[in-house]
Amino acid sequence: MSYNQPCDTFFVEDNTFQQQQQQQPRPNSQEYIKMMGRRRQEAMANELSRQACDAYMDDIIDHMASMEDATMPDVASIEIQQEIQWFMRPYLIDFLIEAHSAFQLLPETLHLAVNLLDRYCSRRVVYKRHYQLVGCAALLIAAKYGDKKERVPMIRELKSMCCSLYDEEMFTQMEWHVLNTLEWMIGHPTVDSWLQLALLEGPEYEDMTVEHMSWYICEMALYHKEFVSVKPSAMARASLALSRDILGCPEMDTYGQVDSELMLSLSRQLNQPSSVLARKYAAPHLSRVSEVLRRFLLQQAAMSQCHVTPPTPPAEPATNQKSMQQHDVYSTPQKVYGQHVINGYLTPPITPEGEYFGPGNGNEIKPYQTSAPRCPITPTPQTQMQYSQQQQYQQQPYQQDIVMQ
Repeated sequence: MSYNQPCDTFFVEDNTFQQQQQQQPRPNSQEYIKMMGRRRQEAMANELSRQACDAYMDDIIDHMASMEDATMPDVASIEIQQEIQWFMRPYLIDFLIEAHSAFQLLPETLHLAVNLLDRYCSRRVVYKRHYQLVGCAALLIAAKYGDKKERVPMIRELKSMCCSLYDEEMFTQMEWHVLNTLEWMIGHPTVDSWLQLALLEGPEYEDMTVEHMSWYICEMALYHKEFVSVKPSAMARASLALSRDILGCPEMDTYGQVDSELMLSLSRQLNQPSSVLARKYAAPHLSRVSEVLRRFLLQQAAMSQCHVTPPTPPAEPATNQKSMQQHDVYSTPQKVYGQHVINGYLTPPITPEGEYFGPGNGNEIKPYQTSAPRCPITPTPQTQMQYSQQQQYQQQPYQQDIVMQ
């Protein structure tokens, strides 16, 4: 049985695809020729840049190393701050990471901002109420220095992120004060710059997971005091080697030797990342490396528990047991003198007493003979005899026979 139901669906012809095809330049048009010319120019520029980079790579590395030494913060100067303490650092780093992600800035912008912050705190006394303001000014300077112009945060946006705690003029004044304190020396070879050099010729150039894992480990190190004085070049090598170990990638020669102690220190901090940082690197465009690292650590913990064996109780030495058994079997009869007598010290044999053993009764004790006759034994069943022999061996000590007459 069929029912007649009204059909509300209808088809509308859309000419969007045709409009897009019309907007694209035709192969014979002037715009198409210009577009292809720009693409060829970009390809030639990239090739020339690669050749120049290969030719001047040694000079580039030397310059980066010299700039690295000149722009490192002083941890000892930061420690003498009166109001700024190290436990405040993770809160400010969380704020900078959230602001950096909100404005979609480049990875090197975050590391440059933290470097400017630490260098400023090494030279100036910073009050606790201005600590966040200095961090915002450092992020603003770093974004203007190396990021795209359309992504540079506005002062009113930073003010709203700080919950209007500071006026707009305070951001400008702090930015100017930071630049004057650092003598306008902003350039600093960040960790990302060294990572790009190491990944340029390696097999991980096409695998972004290794690069994202290295970013994650390097940003994890920003929270801790022990990594503030570590050079970015050493941090890049250690984080890259640790990322290869986590992801199971083959090793590769990098610019310099990897510090094993630094790798060990970084590996100790992997199991306690910040929730803000872990949430950032759980995004799909960052290969979900925080989840990958979490599963890796769980797997390593399970493997370590499988190899652990429970402790066994200590066993008594066999020599002590054997000696005790020998004392029990071969010891002579002893008199019980009380609790003060130490077990194991042999006493003379018990002397028989009483009228029964007196002289003239025929029961005197005679000297031992070479072969003392034994008393006849009443025959018993086989099973009972075996049981009696076993019980006699276990419970009664060996005694020499005394001839009774």
